[in-house]
Amino acid sequence: MRSIEQPGPVHPERIQCALTRLQAVDVQLRQGVSLLDGLADAVREHGVSSAVFSLQGGSFAPLAYYMPALAETSAHVAYFSERFQSAGEAQMNSGSITFGLRDGQPSLHCHAIWTDASGQQKSGHLIPPDSLVATPMRLQAWMLEGVGFEVAADAETNFRLMQVAAADTPPEDANGLVVRLRPNQDICTAVEQVCAEHNITHANIRGGVGSLIGATFDDGRTVEAFVTEVFVRSGEIAPDPDGVSRARIDVGLVSHTGEIAEGRLERGENAVLITFELVIEPHDSTWRNGSHT
Repeated sequence: MRSIEQPGPVHPERIQCALTRLQAVDVQLRQGVSLLDGLADAVREHGVSSAVFSLQGGSFAPLAYYMPALAETSAHVAYFSERFQSAGEAQMNSGSITFGLRDGQPSLHCHAIWTDASGQQKSGHLIPPDSLVATPMRLQAWMLEGVGFEVAADAETNFRLMQVAAADTPPEDANGLVVRLRPNQDICTAVEQVCAEHNITHANIRGGVGSLIGATFDDGRTVEAFVTEVFVRSGEIAPDPDGVSRARIDVGLVSHTGEIAEGRLERGENAVLITFELVIEPHDSTWRNGSHT
């Protein structure tokens, strides 16, 4: 598995994880609202500060975005491109969103794949205030109670990143886990580790936004370019034929060379580049009954 030396000291805690109470809802975004304002209104209506979303269908005009890019200095291992904007209406294919706070204000992290007005498939990191809903769209959402995501300085990567902000006391009747993975660990085995530590054998991954050092898919395809923007299209944790719970994660991504790829990740071969945020929703009966031991 590939790895990359980050500019700062390696943090001893490789996985941030906290209990949450998940509330699954549908969210409607009206025409003309920005992605940031529309989701901020929805999150406030449910009395929380953080959520994850699945983005499918609908369209934006304009749609503003960044591409992944090589870093120009040694201060980072990767960076963002200049700003791009799709000409005309961009039809959304799929994407994932992490919503939280930055300096006390609404903020979100969104990677997606869409089709522009010319019919060309594009992918990247959406710029939420500058991306306006062109046709009303419905999103699946999972509101997070008792814990959330907050942007904070990360010395290891030298970025300000979404990080898990846990309450002093876990919420009663918690039914999920909020997770953030640090660099140079396989996303599948890291998720399996979290689940094993919490006695979870069956679960879904909700949301899921981050970056990987290239990609290796279970059908043998690879993305060699090491700077990527990635989102989880779907993911689950379930026992394999031997009864061992394994993560099966389908993603979409774009690399700094412009290559777009989708598929199921090969377990043990896909290291986090900068960060990865996701939520685990267990289906085990002990979790549904509020027990986590």
